[in-house]
Amino acid sequence: MVYKKIENLGISVSNLGFGCMRFPTDQNGEIDENQSQKMIDLAYEKGVRYFDTAYVYHGGKSEIFVGKALSKYERSSYYIATKLAIWEVKSLEDARQMFDEQLEKLGMDYIDFYLLHSLNKGLWNKSVELGIPEYFENLKAEGKIKYLGFSFHDEYEVFKDIITYKPWDFCQIQLNYMDVNEQAGMKGYHLAQSLGIPVIVMEPIKGGLLSNLPDDIVCELHRYDPNASVASWALRWVASLPHVKIILSGMSSLEHVEDNLNTFEKPNPLSGEEQELVLKVSEMMSNRVNNGCTGCAYCMPCPQGVDIPYNFRIWNTYGVYQNKGQTRWSWNNDISQTAKADNCVSCGLCEDVCPQKLEIRKDLSRLKEELDSLTCDI
Repeated sequence: MVYKKIENLGISVSNLGFGCMRFPTDQNGEIDENQSQKMIDLAYEKGVRYFDTAYVYHGGKSEIFVGKALSKYERSSYYIATKLAIWEVKSLEDARQMFDEQLEKLGMDYIDFYLLHSLNKGLWNKSVELGIPEYFENLKAEGKIKYLGFSFHDEYEVFKDIITYKPWDFCQIQLNYMDVNEQAGMKGYHLAQSLGIPVIVMEPIKGGLLSNLPDDIVCELHRYDPNASVASWALRWVASLPHVKIILSGMSSLEHVEDNLNTFEKPNPLSGEEQELVLKVSEMMSNRVNNGCTGCAYCMPCPQGVDIPYNFRIWNTYGVYQNKGQTRWSWNNDISQTAKADNCVSCGLCEDVCPQKLEIRKDLSRLKEELDSLTCDI
């Protein structure tokens, strides 16, 4: 197992972290504890020492299971990370109650890595107003928390405000070879590096999309190395960034664990030639977007309630990755019927204000037909 030294904390951690939000489930939607225990045991046996959960994962049951699954091992032999669900907190008393509940669910006396969860501008402003960063610094002083950080989902400027607010012990950002300009992105990575704040990366495989690529992309990768899994390319791309200390993978099967362990068995950063190949395939996929919607939302609100940017987001993601199953699920579950393209009456108000001068009405009609057809493919 590859380990990384976190200089400012004086510790070494496994480069691969076990993300505990996608355990296999049984027919009732509950965590399959037998299978999940085997996954954790194999990961631990092979050297994984960082386990990342959260208050809300698996309907609030991930912390309970993870605490039980790790109880067989010496507490000081691994690091546990969990997170404060700030959107459910209205006061410092709420925050303390949630934290105490997390300790109880985990069956632990302290938490190694504690994060303010999924910060965006609104949640960050709320955190500052309530004094949450300072409050959890006090919990550090009490020995209840070892290291305090945050996970992030918003634009770079918001990230800059948060990361420069105080000397955080670490930060967690979404980063993969397709998202270098999304959210904090590579600019955020370099800012954290310049500040000496360690980076933990989530979504290195973009929720599984980078492990299930279009056939022609897979052929490009297999032509170079027929024995390397598609997912390993995404993980190695992130692992090649020197300031990334931990790479989280939300593994959902024993096969996922085995493949990831194989990737992190020894240091194996991408060579120059391999970097060029990854850049090539990322450009090939990026060129497949169906239209140039940037998500600026100048077209909103639509008088008919159509969420134009989100319709285009689902459609463009499908164009890039050509993943029918995931797109079908998003089209059926991630957007309400009232916000779908079906409700467009072609008034044209959106096109009058679109900076990209997109043919929005025509594209909404196209995407409706194309995405509806996926449901018919079942």
